[in-house]
Amino acid sequence: MNRVSSFFVSILLPVALLAADDLPKPVLVDAQRIWDAAPHNAFTDLVRFQDRWYCVFREGQGHVSPDGALRVLTSSDGETWESAALVTSEDYDLRDAKITVTPDDRLMLAGAGASDTPEGRHHQSLVWFSEDGANWSAPTAVGDQDNWLWRITWHKGNAYGFGYGCGKGDRGLRLFKSSDGKTFDPLIENVAVEGTYPNETSIVFLPDDTAYCLLRHDGKPNAGNLGTSRPPYTQWDWKNLGVRLGGPDMIQLPDGRFVAVVRLYDSPVRTSLCWLDPENGSLTEALKLPSGGDTSYAGLVWHDDMLWISYYSSHEGKTNIYLAKVRFEK
Repeated sequence: MNRVSSFFVSILLPVALLAADDLPKPVLVDAQRIWDAAPHNAFTDLVRFQDRWYCVFREGQGHVSPDGALRVLTSSDGETWESAALVTSEDYDLRDAKITVTPDDRLMLAGAGASDTPEGRHHQSLVWFSEDGANWSAPTAVGDQDNWLWRITWHKGNAYGFGYGCGKGDRGLRLFKSSDGKTFDPLIENVAVEGTYPNETSIVFLPDDTAYCLLRHDGKPNAGNLGTSRPPYTQWDWKNLGVRLGGPDMIQLPDGRFVAVVRLYDSPVRTSLCWLDPENGSLTEALKLPSGGDTSYAGLVWHDDMLWISYYSSHEGKTNIYLAKVRFEK
């Protein structure tokens, strides 16, 4: 099963038909620390695969450190977790793990390798594949150097992902497509969106092939955007959400509504679940998760009538990995 885990019901209610008074209330069922072994544990993602949970993240000596590695945790019940693998590199600080299930039923781990050179810090997007979550292939370089393919999303046999420029003089956004997860070709060389530094993204594809993209901005302006597109996804319409956000991930609930889990920057900095209204282009905080300081970068899965959320936070002293479960009540 993929990250939405039997997520769609037979008929999704149009978002516009659900009035504000009908908003279900998100209730925090549980939040637990699931990993704290490294000095710095951060940048998570979450998926269900072959009836097991997999949570991935970066661990290292610090937020930026040459020993960055990608840890893979697994659990049968979401309560007791154990390490399945640690993906390391002699050449790179491995960063920002993301995990998906491929159309041929394998796990695909994605991240970026950062290396320091006399000319500056460079990044290369990388992917690994596994049939069991424990044994991983050698890394494959994807996309373009210094254009970070930050999150990869599969839809109807193809992988899509926005890559953002992180080299000197390049702060543009590109959209890539791949049929095999190894060779990514640019669909859009330079995405037309306002802002000096668009970067992290989360894409949701609907059954009718409409795509939504939640986009982080730094620089000026620094408010997030929501993009909308139709096949072949070479044209996007963007709405300014009016809220600064970080580490975005989003998902559509069975009633048709969209929620996002992001870092919010107004004091105090925190990781929160927010309602996302694509029609009006608005992001509204609904539930603060136990979090603070260095925090966010969530992974989202709908399972057993609840939203399962992996994220990291330093509110207990150092950066640890957490798993929250949220139920929605009328």
